[in-house]
Amino acid sequence: ISGEWDGNLDFTLDTDVTGETWDGQPAFFKRGKVPDEEEEEEEKTTWRLKERMKTVSVALVACLNIRVDPPDVVKPSPCARMECWMDPFSMTPAKALEQIGKNLEAQYQCWQPRAKFKQSLDPTVEDVKKLCDSLRRSAKDERVLFHYNGHGVPRPTSNSEIWVFNKNFTQYIPLSVYDLQTWLGSPSIYVFDCSSAGVLLNSQTNQEDHIIFAACSAGELLPQNPDLPADMFTSCLTTPIKMALRWFCTRSSPLLHMDPDLVDKIPGRLNERKTVLGELNWIFTAITDTIAWNLLPPDLFQRLFRQDLLVASIFRNFILAERLLRSVNCTPVSVPRLPPSYQHPLWSAWDLAADVCLSQLPELLANPNVEYQHSTFFTEQLTAFEVWLEFGSSNKSKPLELPIVLQVLLSQVHRLRALMLLARFLDMGSWAVHHALSVGIFP
Repeated sequence: ISGEWDGNLDFTLDTDVTGETWDGQPAFFKRGKVPDEEEEEEEKTTWRLKERMKTVSVALVACLNIRVDPPDVVKPSPCARMECWMDPFSMTPAKALEQIGKNLEAQYQCWQPRAKFKQSLDPTVEDVKKLCDSLRRSAKDERVLFHYNGHGVPRPTSNSEIWVFNKNFTQYIPLSVYDLQTWLGSPSIYVFDCSSAGVLLNSQTNQEDHIIFAACSAGELLPQNPDLPADMFTSCLTTPIKMALRWFCTRSSPLLHMDPDLVDKIPGRLNERKTVLGELNWIFTAITDTIAWNLLPPDLFQRLFRQDLLVASIFRNFILAERLLRSVNCTPVSVPRLPPSYQHPLWSAWDLAADVCLSQLPELLANPNVEYQHSTFFTEQLTAFEVWLEFGSSNKSKPLELPIVLQVLLSQVHRLRALMLLARFLDMGSWAVHHALSVGIFP
């Protein structure tokens, strides 16, 4: 058809001219997609992980130089002293440094027991380079985690340099984070537990396949509260339940007389949900996962919380670190950056669960025959989800409690009710199925 369009549709058939003749059978062509359909299909497939990753190696670098304070730090008396839940002044500096390294390794092993761990305690630049080269060779294309404790050296410089020592401990030697990233390669995770750690998050160090956690923003000092550990940030990332409960004890009313030392005596294991400690960890995981799912864009949530188990754990624990450290005038930062979550309403549910546990602990420890009253957290959240299904689902907004429903499916006690509620939700249409898939509820 040539000339002006006459209002009739013009169909043209493009065929592949291969020299073959038509055999008289009908030919079928794939229907083209309109733009809206393409967008819908792209949205539906965002929950699919392109690839899973694993953190296979962990470098633990501690620059403590115990009993020698760096020149730019003035510590009050008393001040925070605990490192990896031990007092470094309770033994000789050499033994304390060795024990801190062992404790830190054990804390990370809870999250990634199969990883290869290597320590470098009070190292030189050459020691760090050898460590990084060795771990990258063994990790190949998998992820490596680099943990840096800089409590015994000066603050990082504005040129993105951290500090280590010379061989005789007579000088502080700067180490460029750019060089560090060159040695360690990618993909990598960096944890910087030192004052003014946020200064290391400049444009030079921001790469797509690098994840960075910093204990505080540029210009901020680490807290020195003697009731809290000196490595509060590390404690949040590696022992979140213990840190959260001890912090809760310091914030509770003096009338309640909550002894922080009781936290170490909570019965059970983290991976056994029927025990007291396991139940708390289960609730904590559900709450932090839900906060992240509600605040992050879907693609970022998938990358940080569903691709690598260790990365997901550390980011969940980082959400706790933001809440706790902000209470002592520190603002942890990360790459990728997370939106503020320290005032999320679900933290009230965590405080209630912690209070229920700690209030029963003295009687429970005094008499093992006393029956522990389990938390009603999951029952209440399922009720909240049911209320949303009744009254809040008309606008097709994603329900706050959906990730908690995923956690409840792990429990035989609540599974039937959770499945019935989930079925009602999925019956609402493809948008509901998409939200369920984005959380991780797969068929």
